Amino acid sequence: MSEATLRERIEKRIGRSKSNVFLRNDFSDLGEYDQVGRVLRKLVREGVLVRAGYGVYVKTKPSVLSGKPIPAVTLMEIGMETMKKLGIVAEAGRSLRRYNERVSTQIPMKTVISVKGSRIMRKLGFGSKMIRYER
Repeated sequence: MSEATLRERIEKRIGRSKSNVFLRNDFSDLGEYDQVGRVLRKLVREGVLVRAGYGVYVKTKPSVLSGKPIPAVTLMEIGMETMKKLGIVAEAGRSLRRYNERVSTQIPMKTVISVKGSRIMRKLGFGSKMIRYER
């Protein structure tokens, strides 16, 4: 029996994982940096994954409106899971926390993540929607 290709091994890992967000480093044990990058780019072109930022990929589902692939989870979930994988302590932004605690009635319109003790320069998002950071 022949050994599975890199693509097959990456697809198998994605399929078995409970996580919806993957960093490029999650596949570093399967192959070299450039090889993994080529496979991930191909999976993005085919709609299996969506690129949410530099080295950040998300499982997809078809859009109800257009049928095109969109992230399977919300932008907030993408941000929180990415921060957790990067080892950064994060929580929902101040305005969302105030709304959830019923202190405010204003619904936050932007996805904001509060980052503890770290300076984040990473851009995360999908399409025109981007995650903002606050300290």
